[in-house]
Amino acid sequence: MTVMRDMQGDMNEDAPSFFDSLPVFTAFEGVTEASNYRPLPDDWALAIADIVDSTRAIRQGRYKSVNMAGASMISAVLNGTGRRDLPFVFGGDGAMVAFPLPLVDAVRAALATVRTWTGEELGLDMRTAIVPVSEIRLARLDVRVARFRVSDHVSYAMFAGGGASWAEAQMKAGRYGVAAAAPGTRPDLSGLSCRWNPMESRHGEIVSIIAVPAEGGDPGAFDRLVGEIVELAGREERGGHPVPPNGPESGFIPAGLDAEAKAVAPKGRRLRRKILVLAQMWMVAVTGRLGLKIGPFDPRVYKRDVADNSDFRKFDDGLKMTIDVDRSVADRIEARLKQAEREGVCRFGMHRQNSALMTCMVATPMQRDHVHFIDGASGGYAVAAAMLKGQPAA
Repeated sequence: MTVMRDMQGDMNEDAPSFFDSLPVFTAFEGVTEASNYRPLPDDWALAIADIVDSTRAIRQGRYKSVNMAGASMISAVLNGTGRRDLPFVFGGDGAMVAFPLPLVDAVRAALATVRTWTGEELGLDMRTAIVPVSEIRLARLDVRVARFRVSDHVSYAMFAGGGASWAEAQMKAGRYGVAAAAPGTRPDLSGLSCRWNPMESRHGEIVSIIAVPAEGGDPGAFDRLVGEIVELAGREERGGHPVPPNGPESGFIPAGLDAEAKAVAPKGRRLRRKILVLAQMWMVAVTGRLGLKIGPFDPRVYKRDVADNSDFRKFDDGLKMTIDVDRSVADRIEARLKQAEREGVCRFGMHRQNSALMTCMVATPMQRDHVHFIDGASGGYAVAAAMLKGQPAA
C-alpha cells in the first residue's frame, strides 16, 4: 500500500487520508497487536474480487494469469478512482480494496470493466462485489486496519475483525455482486506488470501459508500461534523473504510478457508493446551489470527497492505468507500448524514449491513507492486456500 496523498474524495487537500493517519509499525509481529488497528469508518465499503475455480486454472499451469487477475483488480480500482492511498490486500487469486462511499460509482465501474477484461483476455471468470462496512457491522463483525511499513517508501494494509472474510463469503453466495461491463470494455491497468523471472528458492522451499482462526477457538491462542510461525520463519535470512536482497533477476516468462501486453495495450498494438518492454528490460539489465544509470534512474537502486517493497507476508483476518525457508523449518512450521489445528486453534492450508512469482504495480520507475505482490509459482495461496477448505491440492 503506497503512502501518498489523496487525489480526490471527501477530505480537504491538506488533511491526511484514513490510511496515512494510522499508526505505523515496522516489526511484522505487530499484526497481532490490537493497538495497531483502527476501525474503518461506517461510510466506507469493501471492493472484493476473486477468480472462480482458480485451482482448475492452476492445474492447467496458468499461475501467472491467476496472479495477474488478482492484481488487476487493485490496479483498476486505484487507477479508476485516482487514489493511491486506499488500503488493499492481494490474495493470489483475488484481492480487496477499502474505499469511502463517495467513490462508489468509480469503484463499481472499475470492478465491472476488470471483470470483463479478465474474462475476455485471460479466460478467467472473476466474481466482484461491493460490501458496505455498515452491513458488516450489522452482522456483528468489524473491519479494522493497520499500517505495516515494509520500507521507507511503502506501507501495506493489514485487516482484522472478521468482516473481510464475511464479506468474501457473501460475495461467493451471490450477494452484493457487481455485474460485468459491456463486451470489449477495458479497465485502466496502467503500471501493472510482471517483468521478472520466477525466483528460485535459495534456502530449500518456497512455502505459501494461510492460517485462520478456528470457529469458537481462543483468539489469544491464535495470536500466539501467529507469533510462533513468524518466529520460525524469522530464523531464515530477512524473515524468509523470497526476493534476493539486491532484487530479482531480470527476464521474462512468456506468460508474463503476454499478460502485461494484454493489460496495457489493445489488440493490434501488443507486439509493439512487447518489443518496448523487452527493450526496457534489456537496458535495465545491461546498465545494472555495468553500474550505469539511465538519466536519473539507477537500476541497482530500483532492484533493491523491488526487494524492500515486496509484499510477502500479511494479515487478512488470518496469517498469509509466502516465504523461502529451509526444508527443516518448513517441516517445523507444518507440524506446529497441524498441532494447532488438532487443538482447535486454527485451520490452515500450506503449499510447498520450488519458486515464487512477482506481479508489480509501478506508476513510474522514477518514484520509489512501487509495490510488488509475491505468491508461490506453482499455485501458492490458491492451492493453500483449497487445502484449507479440504479440497484436493492442485
